[in-house]
Amino acid sequence: VLPSPTFGMHQYTADLANRFALAGHNVHVVTTASMPKDRYLPIVHIHTPVSTTNTGFSLEAVRTRDLGRAEQAIMDVDPDLVHFTGPHAWNLALLRTLRKQGVPTIHTLHDLDPHRGSGYGALLRIWNRQIMGAADHILVHGETYYERVLEMGVQPDRVTSTPLLHLFVGGDWIRSHPDLALSVEYEPWALFFGRLKQYKGIEYLITATAMMDNDKDSPAQVVIAGRGDLTALWSEPMPERLVVHNRLVSDEEATDLFSRCGLLVLPYVDATQSALIASAYFFRKPVIVTRTGALPEYVEEDRTGRIVEPDHPAGLARCMEDMLSNPDELRRMGTAGRKWYEARRRQEEQALLHAYDRLAGARRRAPARVH
Repeated sequence: VLPSPTFGMHQYTADLANRFALAGHNVHVVTTASMPKDRYLPIVHIHTPVSTTNTGFSLEAVRTRDLGRAEQAIMDVDPDLVHFTGPHAWNLALLRTLRKQGVPTIHTLHDLDPHRGSGYGALLRIWNRQIMGAADHILVHGETYYERVLEMGVQPDRVTSTPLLHLFVGGDWIRSHPDLALSVEYEPWALFFGRLKQYKGIEYLITATAMMDNDKDSPAQVVIAGRGDLTALWSEPMPERLVVHNRLVSDEEATDLFSRCGLLVLPYVDATQSALIASAYFFRKPVIVTRTGALPEYVEEDRTGRIVEPDHPAGLARCMEDMLSNPDELRRMGTAGRKWYEARRRQEEQALLHAYDRLAGARRRAPARVH
């Protein structure tokens, strides 16, 4: 269930839905008519009883008739269990209704803390606590947050932690998915990929790039690819070594960028986790991440990448120059990253199946249906 049209949440939801549908499960997604349909395979049953424009923490939340339509769509499916994959103001009411009906539920909590500049800090923490009380099971994507949830009073048998591992491609690409990274190069540039947001440390990355300009012998460059208001984050002239693609990047272009870059850089000043690390590893590319949130859990220092301090441009500049100057080391770390990804992917699938099977219990059909 995902009433929100948020693209990133649908990328996450589609990865779960597509994989379980391909494995033979009967998967239904109850969502909004404004969802990105190309993320899902045709074998996933899509239900769109409502049309929403955001995560519902607005006047949309009081549209009780639409909430009723969403509830009815879920009950019409007669689910063995329901997985709420992203935030929406209606989730709490739906969870309570499903509990009364005896339908098991699992809810992913993507963020326990608000991102810098988000403006909804107190609301997020209150909402999270309500969700923890209403859902039968909680899914988080980092051991850091697993421990936090336990500290907040949730019993260990009600929490599962797995890495965040979905890729950025849509349903049209999923069948060619094994072949996407067969041939990769290690060109001397670092890639930043994704929406341009304050908490992602864009200013910090651009400052680090400017520091790299001082070393005229280094071929290193930085590429920023993603949409967002860059002028709100940086008002000075851009460094010579920086290339910016300030737009929505297609799957095809993203695949090309990940295939050619030397490494992926995540200069976040605060974060929960990021699936982009998994995408880098899938394409056999090492990463540079900051020591924030669960990001360090995804990196084996000097084996799959490097960890630097947040908001420390000089340290980031040195790290990028050092890594980009040695393509053999990039290849070695990228190969280790792909092994990390494949091992964690298997573990993730086993953990999710275990949680789903245990939750479905007596309501399980054959084959089990996941929603």
